[in-house]
Amino acid sequence: MLTLKLNLTQLKHARMKTTKGVECIVIPIVENYLFIGEKGIYLDIVGFEVKNPQPGKDTHLLKQSFSKEKLATFTDEQKKSLPIIGNARISTGSFTHSEPEPNDLNSGTVADGIDDLPF
Repeated sequence: MLTLKLNLTQLKHARMKTTKGVECIVIPIVENYLFIGEKGIYLDIVGFEVKNPQPGKDTHLLKQSFSKEKLATFTDEQKKSLPIIGNARISTGSFTHSEPEPNDLNSGTVADGIDDLPF
């Protein structure tokens, strides 16, 4: 089993509370190079294996993955500054989640403004 943790604050984002007091993180789609597919909005990730990982510690570092074409538009400085957005660990535990893809918990509702959020 592979367990992952993503630090969403490594993406361009805004953290705010709705008028109903719900704390949110708002992640712009285009500015973060997210992919809009038929079944969802995706963040492509690549894992880099940690050399000589300690037992019970992280085995991989996670970074956003880009197409060759998009990566070619980045300067060397931009490539070097791409943040580590998470980590992964190979685990021997069991995972029983059987649903192949998570459902959109918001049922695809798109709000026009902060006061119009459905929660």
